[in-house]
Amino acid sequence: MPFYDVVQSHFQTDELTAFDQALDALEKAVENKKRNLTPDERKKYGSINEANKLFVNKVYDYCKAQPALCSPDVNWDEFAADYQDRAYLETRLNRMRSIMESLENSKILHDYDNFQNSLVDYSFTQYKKDTDAGGYMTKYNELKQFFPRTGSNGNGNGATPPPEEQ
Repeated sequence: MPFYDVVQSHFQTDELTAFDQALDALEKAVENKKRNLTPDERKKYGSINEANKLFVNKVYDYCKAQPALCSPDVNWDEFAADYQDRAYLETRLNRMRSIMESLENSKILHDYDNFQNSLVDYSFTQYKKDTDAGGYMTKYNELKQFFPRTGSNGNGNGATPPPEEQ
């Protein structure tokens, strides 16, 4: 009997609780710092590209090394605070992206397992309905709607088509 369980590491209740508590703590930690931007504001403020980051870094280097050359029109304490926050946030975003990618990869594997095992169950349901076992015809009719016949090899929804009906 084939098994499609490519991932067998599952979260325990205490791990889920710890994960949720960590998320709650993160949300609480940024509550007073977060800003919601409208789409227009996101477009207006955007994100500086790598070349502009290098420019900002160079200006900051000059500020630290040769403060006499800095413009008096810039609040350099605020500039330094923005610079430090930006650097901190960028490294934390990278860490969070890594966590998100790991979670997405795990979810993909769990989705795959569920789908493959659902196909096995669908095949079993087809078999049992053909033996006139009670209840399987209803189940089969409910499940077959997810695999409409389109006349092509695929089923149009990116999923693997079910095993052929007899």
